[in-house]
Amino acid sequence: MATQKYKSEMQMNMSLINQIKELAPRLKNFFPLCKPRVTSLIVFTALIGMFLATPNMVPWPLLIATTIGIAFASGAAAAFNCLIEHKIDAIMARTRARPLPTGQVSSIETVIFASLLGGTGLTILYFYVNPLTMWLTFATFVGYAVIYTIFLKPATPMNIVIGGASGAMPPILGWAAVTNSIAPESLIMFLIIFAWTPPHFWALALYRREEYAKVGMPMLPVTHGEAFTLLHILLYTVILVAVSLMPYGLGMSGMIYLVSVLILNAIFMAYVIGLYRKYSDDLAKRTFRYSITYLTLLFAALLVDHYWMY
Repeated sequence: MATQKYKSEMQMNMSLINQIKELAPRLKNFFPLCKPRVTSLIVFTALIGMFLATPNMVPWPLLIATTIGIAFASGAAAAFNCLIEHKIDAIMARTRARPLPTGQVSSIETVIFASLLGGTGLTILYFYVNPLTMWLTFATFVGYAVIYTIFLKPATPMNIVIGGASGAMPPILGWAAVTNSIAPESLIMFLIIFAWTPPHFWALALYRREEYAKVGMPMLPVTHGEAFTLLHILLYTVILVAVSLMPYGLGMSGMIYLVSVLILNAIFMAYVIGLYRKYSDDLAKRTFRYSITYLTLLFAALLVDHYWMY
């Protein structure tokens, strides 16, 4: 009897192990739904907001809870975005390999996954951070997944300008997590990302304009043409340069940041002016890639300067 019971338990354990082995590859299919590169940049700028909110080190429990909560909420918003746009994604070369268009995951599975992920993230923020951060994160989630994706993106060529407010929120979320408040310093970081978003995204839209036209998405290069878009990239980059100097002008940062941002701005302007004078898809791609480097290094310079000052 003991031997038979032992064999039965072994068979059950082996069956469970096999089920886990079969499930593991399926779970990997959900990860790209979260747009990990976008989410990592969101979490990074939120973390900078946290560190700049205090002259000391952010307490580890708060740091971990905020990071997980914002990452989960951001990943859930990205998953809902993929769900809403999966038919468009199936047509565009940049997105047709995503899990939904390829059938690696179903729409129902995506809804369940995104709901659980987002709900968990918001719950963590509410109980382990503070309610203000949770509600701000929820508003950001709605702004991106609903207002931008469903209403703005298919309706107006200025979608990225208006919808950019959601993408600019992470530093405010990080600041609120530490101080339970919204301060002018966090709003300055918000403005930097808000001004950065149009030239960043329109550079991408320029060399992908035929794909956007194919799916009927009214991106600025599709509706107003190349020259008009290049002019607006130049104008918004000038605005970005001015806004990026505000941390130094208002005493929020020192010389380390000033020198860094002047160099970063000079390189960005060189890319944009070159693009404006003689457009090419290759230069647009390089401008897009540099814009990501620009924002990452700018916020890193803010962080280094902050702790150098203290």
